[in-house]
Amino acid sequence: MSDDCETPLSDVQAEACPIVQIIDRVAGKWSVSILVAAIREPVRYTELERSIPGISRRMLTLTLRNLERDGLLTRTVYPTVPPKVEYRATESARELYGHLTGLLAWAERHQPDIIEARRAYDQALAA
Repeated sequence: MSDDCETPLSDVQAEACPIVQIIDRVAGKWSVSILVAAIREPVRYTELERSIPGISRRMLTLTLRNLERDGLLTRTVYPTVPPKVEYRATESARELYGHLTGLLAWAERHQPDIIEARRAYDQALAA
């Protein structure tokens, strides 16, 4: 997370800033994909790399570290050669997953309304 909350902010910004930072972190497309994979079962780095199209190794590593730092994943290193590393969703991540699936259900229910609202807005703007 950045230090944007440390610059002078209005009262509203000061209250919202930590929340916005957290939502930005957990709602990112890479974070959601990783959390969904880790909710099902412990997952290894290479499994994640193969199962998430378009993610670079650098972005995968960064996102895993951030999710671990935020307490959403635990990382277990097994003393084998080569080392085996597994990522597992925490209870916080499992609770978050419930909210994400609720958001998905909302988006699916309201998708036609949103598409229509966008169409009407764009049409009015063009007139």
